[in-house]
Amino acid sequence: MKGPLEGLLVLDLSTTLTSATVSGFLADFGAAVIAIEPPGGSPLRSQPAFPFWGRGKRSIVLDLDVPDDAEVARALAAGADIVIETFRPGVVERFGLGYDDLAPTNSRLVYVSVTAFGRTGELAGVKGYEGLVMARLGGHDQLGVIVDRPGPAFCAPPFGAWSGAQTALHGVLAALYERERSGLGQRVDTTLVQGFAAHDTWNVMIHHIANQYPEAFTQAGLADEGASLPNNSLFFRLLVALSADGRWLQFSQTTPRLFEAFMRALGLEWMFDDPQWKSVPDFDDLDQRMEYYELLLAAVRSKTAAEWQEVFDREPDVWAEIFRHGGELLDHPQMVHDRAVVTVDDAGLGSVRQPATLAHLGATPGVIDRSAPVLDEHGVEIRALADAGPSTGRARDDAPSGSRLATPPLEGVTVIELGTYFAAPYGATLLTDLGARVIKVEQLDGDPIRHIIPFPEVGAVKVLQGKECVAVDIHAEEGREIVGELVRHADAILVGFRAGVVERLGLDPVSLLAINPDLVYLSAPGYGVDGPCGHRPAFAPTIGAGAGLAMRNLGESAPSGADLDVEVVKPAALRIAQAAMAVAHADGFSALAVATSLLLGLVARQRGAPGQAMRTSMLRTMSHVLVEDMVEYDGSPTRQTGDAELHGLSARYRLYETADAWVFLAAPAPSEWDALTEVLRPHVDLASDARFADEGARAEHDDALAEVLADVFRTQGADTWEEQMLARDVGCLRVRPGTPDRQLFRDGLGAEKGWITEVPHPTFGSVPRLMPLVEFSRSTTRARSSALCGAHTDAVLTELGYDPDRIDALRTAGVIL
Repeated sequence: MKGPLEGLLVLDLSTTLTSATVSGFLADFGAAVIAIEPPGGSPLRSQPAFPFWGRGKRSIVLDLDVPDDAEVARALAAGADIVIETFRPGVVERFGLGYDDLAPTNSRLVYVSVTAFGRTGELAGVKGYEGLVMARLGGHDQLGVIVDRPGPAFCAPPFGAWSGAQTALHGVLAALYERERSGLGQRVDTTLVQGFAAHDTWNVMIHHIANQYPEAFTQAGLADEGASLPNNSLFFRLLVALSADGRWLQFSQTTPRLFEAFMRALGLEWMFDDPQWKSVPDFDDLDQRMEYYELLLAAVRSKTAAEWQEVFDREPDVWAEIFRHGGELLDHPQMVHDRAVVTVDDAGLGSVRQPATLAHLGATPGVIDRSAPVLDEHGVEIRALADAGPSTGRARDDAPSGSRLATPPLEGVTVIELGTYFAAPYGATLLTDLGARVIKVEQLDGDPIRHIIPFPEVGAVKVLQGKECVAVDIHAEEGREIVGELVRHADAILVGFRAGVVERLGLDPVSLLAINPDLVYLSAPGYGVDGPCGHRPAFAPTIGAGAGLAMRNLGESAPSGADLDVEVVKPAALRIAQAAMAVAHADGFSALAVATSLLLGLVARQRGAPGQAMRTSMLRTMSHVLVEDMVEYDGSPTRQTGDAELHGLSARYRLYETADAWVFLAAPAPSEWDALTEVLRPHVDLASDARFADEGARAEHDDALAEVLADVFRTQGADTWEEQMLARDVGCLRVRPGTPDRQLFRDGLGAEKGWITEVPHPTFGSVPRLMPLVEFSRSTTRARSSALCGAHTDAVLTELGYDPDRIDALRTAGVIL
């Protein structure tokens, strides 16, 4: 195979970041991707990352409003394996390119639709701009903690677009896997909102418990409003501090062992034996907590970044990432070691440096050998392909493609999970929703995420959904034998440990593939399976700092420099900490990528590939999420950045304060100008203002336009503006308050869409959870609850052939719980 997806034909009907991400992933792994572009080309062509988004694809220009061009697209779809569309509901049907239009002549077609808010409901017709999604979900409001001014802050990274692309890929790959058995394709639906919902790790459960016991718990943020003192001791374990030479550092010390090493490195280990300080890092007394905070900041600031690196080299359990900016991630030593960066020759641009594939497959690696195509570069040959008609075997089979299956697409798949916390394990959780059986092998005292929040199990509920929990000491020989027996009967194994662990335990790919040659073995650590940082502890804030996520959110608003006063450093550290975690984070992105990678491995095996070792990482994933900063070539255009106060990217794509709240305006396209001016005509005559006569003039006077619009928006309330703008099909939504989990679970959006359900939990009774993030026209999905540590140990061991006496002996010996 020239890639695990070789031989598949993909038709990308859309020109959005989401569709480009989906089709780009498929192209990286061998699929033949045809990108249909409108006259003038995809709007992504003007972006610096287009060489990445377009690589390996073929381009044809078709105006789908023209019947003859739409017919070419239909002819291509008749021979396609996958069709991707991200239009608003009803658009592709108008072109005759909806699933129901295409399925009768191509029963094997996997057709994926990604909308912003779903195909039904009052938001269905709203344009799918990222900024509007964040407005409706409360993302901009939640990010307001990183700005000094009142009000929300603009979410700069493509939180919804990239996440929605991954859930789309989950659906596509699961449908392909099922198609290998049934011979039939189906429709796949997901949304940007559902993709984004993966990022909440435990907030929903925290609110649930606080509401259940209102007199026992008080919900608090990272810091009180206007304060510079953390409320949560986890902040001290994940300390953000300034070095002596003015570099912001993100430490990574969540477990007791890591925290103890950190305190030794700071010279503060004496606190553990001091009666006054022995509760470190938990202090109820605010003055004591502030004194401790200042001691930490001073200790970190006693060394330069280079001197701290010397400490890290001596102490493997102490680690901090520098907060990187822009494309600095491409030069990260782990990225270089993993060959996670490639250089592709482009006929027009020269050498283009960019991220490699999202995952590396040992037996069937992806191939990046062509840069992005010139507009309509392949138009003639693709039209000839359409004229030739589909290959044989595409006609509708006797079984109707619309018939509903009684089983999910991954029914019969077994995945063994060896990992902790969220980034890798939640990827396996997503596969349980698609029907996979996931057996989690965890330490006898449980995955540490069970105890990360003072109320036990609250932090673990979401990440454990649908799994069977087996508690085994894998450091014991008999424990490793149990893992070996599990692997013998499994389809895949997911490992999230730091470098060197599986080799020491004999659970490495070579050893386990010897037991089961058909095994899909995915390593998904924070950094890598080896190399300069593979052994380092990695958590969401660490990777968010090292990859550049925090600084992407902060833009130019983050203070820097060696001479910052401590009273500036304290609140700034809190802002910077929240910039990497407040809305979406590296754990959520990485979990989505883990699910995508596991599914790719399973599909590859279904299509004839052998069992193989695969790897991805949190760091590698973030290079894809932030790819707009990660593509370098001579003369590359500068990525559009926001204003200093983080309102947005331009006058027509930004936050505005109204008479009573805030709105997000999204009307950046030239075609949207006339409708915008009509809505605003009762308040201001933009059409007759020479400064805004055409697109060139508007760009030149963008700051002036923003000032005009800011004055106008203050004349009415947010709901009024939303109603008037949407009536003219102009993108504008009121910025909802609170957090995304609140909008989905408590303020009605999730219930309205049917995306929320209740499941039983052994500790908490009935708890809320998201429905599966993707829907199928034929296959079912399932939404199950989580289990306590060791809940399935006896049942699984019995299934493996262990008798009751042997199980009792293993428990007596401390091998199992």
